Amino acid sequence: MRLDRFLAETTELTRSLAKKALHRGEVTLNGAVVKQAATKVGEDDRVEWDGKSLALVGLRYVMLHKPTDVECSARRGLYPRAVDLIELPKAERLQTVGRLDVDTTGLVLLTDDGQWAHRVTSPRRRCAKVYRATLAEPLVGDGLKVAIARFEEGLLLDGEEKPTLPADLVMRSDHEAELTLYEGRYHQVKRMFAAIGNHVTALHRESVGALTLGSLGQGEWRELTADEVESFD
Repeated sequence: MRLDRFLAETTELTRSLAKKALHRGEVTLNGAVVKQAATKVGEDDRVEWDGKSLALVGLRYVMLHKPTDVECSARRGLYPRAVDLIELPKAERLQTVGRLDVDTTGLVLLTDDGQWAHRVTSPRRRCAKVYRATLAEPLVGDGLKVAIARFEEGLLLDGEEKPTLPADLVMRSDHEAELTLYEGRYHQVKRMFAAIGNHVTALHRESVGALTLGSLGQGEWRELTADEVESFD
């Protein structure tokens, strides 16, 4: 890897600022000042900038307990982004694995490993995602039986050409539903309940695959263990 690219990958410097730092003699390679941007950096080489040792950032896998008023977006908008809550080097490279609406709380995964993200989100993998939905109207009796059957069969949502995959519905109370999905369509939980004449007033994602939030409070995050990452293989 070129030295200027290495600097851009391991610091907050852009490629142009990295070249200026090199020209100022701020960078050493294996203890010697190097000013040529095209100098190659090997795996065993030691690079320092202003006396600080630099190392490439590997692939990261993070879980976040997303609060309300936080967006799962790469672009900056009206609200803070999920990635803005992650205190890791080059955190802006992390992408959310699927999305939660700005008013939805719960488990969000972030990574810079695109292949892993695809494995998690692909409907073919049937990765279970469990949501807790608070409903405006009670869902009981015959209405509940009909809802369970329709969710198990799959619903054809407005604007969609294919019905949803079979989903599992369990009521925790008259107004609180637990819904397990195996895909992730746009506003899917809200649209599914709207299709049976109800309205979701609050939504929380409790788990993705074998991962749960555990003791993470809202706004808190942690990196996944190797076993947790491999659980999606």
